[in-house]
Amino acid sequence: MPWTVPQRREELNERLSSPVALMTAAPLAEHRGAFANVESPHPEREWVILSVPIKKLPPNTKGRVRYRFVVDVGIDPATGKRKQLTRTFDTLKEAKVEYARVTNRRHEGTFVPPNKITLNEWLDRWLAMKAEDLEETTIYNYRITLDRVRGKLGKIRLQELTEEHVEEWMHWALQHGRVRGDKAGTPLGVTSVDMSLARLKEAIGRAVTRRLVSVNVAEHVTIPRKARKEERKNKQEVMPWNVQEVQTFVHGITEERLYAPLLLSLMGLRPAEVCGLRWTDVDLENATITIANTRTMMGNRYVVEKDTKSMAGERELPLPAPVLTALTSFKALQAKEKLALGEAYVASGYVLVHETGEAFTTKQLRRRAYRLMEILGLRRVRVYDARSSCFTYLANNGVPDHILARWAGHTNVKTTKRWYVKPDVEDLREAATKWDGLHGVPTQAREKL
Repeated sequence: MPWTVPQRREELNERLSSPVALMTAAPLAEHRGAFANVESPHPEREWVILSVPIKKLPPNTKGRVRYRFVVDVGIDPATGKRKQLTRTFDTLKEAKVEYARVTNRRHEGTFVPPNKITLNEWLDRWLAMKAEDLEETTIYNYRITLDRVRGKLGKIRLQELTEEHVEEWMHWALQHGRVRGDKAGTPLGVTSVDMSLARLKEAIGRAVTRRLVSVNVAEHVTIPRKARKEERKNKQEVMPWNVQEVQTFVHGITEERLYAPLLLSLMGLRPAEVCGLRWTDVDLENATITIANTRTMMGNRYVVEKDTKSMAGERELPLPAPVLTALTSFKALQAKEKLALGEAYVASGYVLVHETGEAFTTKQLRRRAYRLMEILGLRRVRVYDARSSCFTYLANNGVPDHILARWAGHTNVKTTKRWYVKPDVEDLREAATKWDGLHGVPTQAREKL
């Protein structure tokens, strides 16, 4: 049905008053075909009305009139094709507001096109990207860490995920996060939940960069201090061995076949570095070893061999005299074992091997060490914690920070001191003695008291 002049006038006025109307001055005569019978509300100048991108749709089956616009929102990086956004509203006012919002954000470079990607789908993509930069074992740990999140949040669309969702998951994990099958279990430790939050924040932060979401909803979610204090109260920290315990262990294993490799652990080498050490990395003549290869396990299931954890981890260390003597004897013992087995001997080339020449795994090394601790009546500590015993002793005895970090295979001594130097109360005795000078009580007077 043709529009009447009043309808044309109403349409014109509406367009002129719209904040999103695109207008430019030009001779009206060029466009008299469309608006020949419409009186201009501004007779002092003539206007050309360019197309407003908001289209009035014909009434639907229910008689409702709606408004729609289509706007370019960038290029699809996967296909290289233009991406367009289509939005439909019940009122013209709603359409105008949304169009203004979209175009403003598009011009500012902050617009995020709608998408249906779930958190699970994005985590899969993010892990695939990270796999190009991280070790296989690190990616495996990332997957395990994020699996704690997927069950509760994974099916939620990334753009619908809220801070409340993440907070609810965090509180749930602290209560029931150790899932068994499909059932909630015992609480997850604060450290485990913290690691999952850290990986989640990193993944969503990358999604913000990729314009999949506008904000990182996990950024400000932190574990409550009350939960941290409660765990510290209920969980007793297992301290590394002190000097006396280390010496008891060393003296108790002098006749043990793995005496030399266990001394390497007490030198501060990681279990994966001890298992990955090859005889070609050992220079008995110059009393040095080169740490350049590691053998670790993926989920205690299969061995992964790779280079050191970092560039700083690849290092050359001098051998203390007792370790040099032990390694020399161990190499001679392996030569006898090889001669005894003949062709049945596996010439793997590793330092830490069985009597058959087959290399030890980190799991097997731990089991042997725990068995020896039990026999000697010592506290059971992680083999990895021998690093802490080593570096605490070296730090207490004046080894400079830069030497300590180099020995540990760290770029920054702050890492060494924060995680591996753990003085106990006996290590603090000297400080207590030094404090006497502040007090000023003579030694003899104090003894009388």
